[in-house]
Amino acid sequence: MNHSLNEQLMARKAAATARGVGVMGTFFADRADNAELWDVEGRRFIDFAGGIAVMNSGHGHPKVVAAIEAQLKKFTHTCYQVVPYESYIALAEKLNALTPGSHAKKSALFSTGAEAIENAIKIARSYTKRSGVIAFSGAFHGRSLFAVSLTGKVAPYKLGFGPFPPEIYHAPYPDAHTPLAEVKKAVQHIFKADIEPSRVAAIVFEPVQGEGGFNVIQAEAVRWLRQLCDEHGIVLIADEIQTGFGRTGTLFAMEHFGVVPDLMTIAKSLAGGVPLSAVTGKAEIMDAPAPGGLGGTYAGNPLAIAAAHAIIDVMRDEKLPARGQKLGDQLKGVLDGMRKEVPQIADVRGLGAMVAAQFNKPGSGEPDADFTKKVQAEALKRKLILLTCGVDANVVRFLFPLTIQQPVFDEAMSILRDALKAAAA
Repeated sequence: MNHSLNEQLMARKAAATARGVGVMGTFFADRADNAELWDVEGRRFIDFAGGIAVMNSGHGHPKVVAAIEAQLKKFTHTCYQVVPYESYIALAEKLNALTPGSHAKKSALFSTGAEAIENAIKIARSYTKRSGVIAFSGAFHGRSLFAVSLTGKVAPYKLGFGPFPPEIYHAPYPDAHTPLAEVKKAVQHIFKADIEPSRVAAIVFEPVQGEGGFNVIQAEAVRWLRQLCDEHGIVLIADEIQTGFGRTGTLFAMEHFGVVPDLMTIAKSLAGGVPLSAVTGKAEIMDAPAPGGLGGTYAGNPLAIAAAHAIIDVMRDEKLPARGQKLGDQLKGVLDGMRKEVPQIADVRGLGAMVAAQFNKPGSGEPDADFTKKVQAEALKRKLILLTCGVDANVVRFLFPLTIQQPVFDEAMSILRDALKAAAA
């Protein structure tokens, strides 16, 4: 019996790679261009996953490719902590200027989102000389041990990995469905029952929760968090790893709220698929750790930095945040227009191009994870790649490149309509 190339690769994957790395696709990538991807058997897909929000500027953007190629001819690695290079400093200068707030800022570069989060906590602890950290239910901050402890979802991220570091506390996330009064009460309870505010180093939050279901924080809640942190000398950390770089209609989601965090973590679409992350924030806080306290062998890789410089230019020159807003509005229109035919659509939400649809059982209003899987499967059958998320696994999120050509986007919308109808039939 002849097995297809994808089937052969699936068999090799099962034999050679660890089970704990969960993989959605049963097909293997061969090449990709902007919002399109071809597998090893030549089948074409429209990519609405974007490597989990990494490809905001599309696969293989010519300016990004050219920047990486130019750097590749110079050098690939010296370790910035051994022999530094100007491009690292220049990127730090740009991030300091582009992130919200006109105060003096500094940046440190790393490789992954989880690394950025872990280092932001280290910086906050070093600055405050405190240890406690407050995060939120439904949060996702990474898979390394401290980052996964901050993550507010057990399965699959925390299963079997405990015990976790002490002095991490979770409050309900103040989205549209959770009254702010309830969140305030929960935080006050943490202060009364678990840890006094004078021992809390940081509060970390996502302006829009990623894995948690694209839940948008209430603007009033952001203002309250800023006030709370100011009152108690707590460092406010905005995790912009998934929301950053044009995804929400602005370069950073925090621009929607008019509130300046003390530290921001940035990764994913910062370098268009080359591993790079950053912590940017108030200069006096960033300077708290002693020399050698921060870093990493690959932190601030030259190829990734070259890509990031190109992406910052592309975001500006092609007005990608505004284009994301326009496409996000179109997508919301399509989803809202399907509500009568698909009564399982319980909510359509998001900022800019960070859009999600939540599916519940009609009548009972209970989360419908099975229907959500069905929508994803029907879309994939029609060669549209979608991702699910949410604490109850009942949300489909849409992470198309902001550079997607309009005819390809329109084709994807047609597939989405058909997939929703097929799932509801």
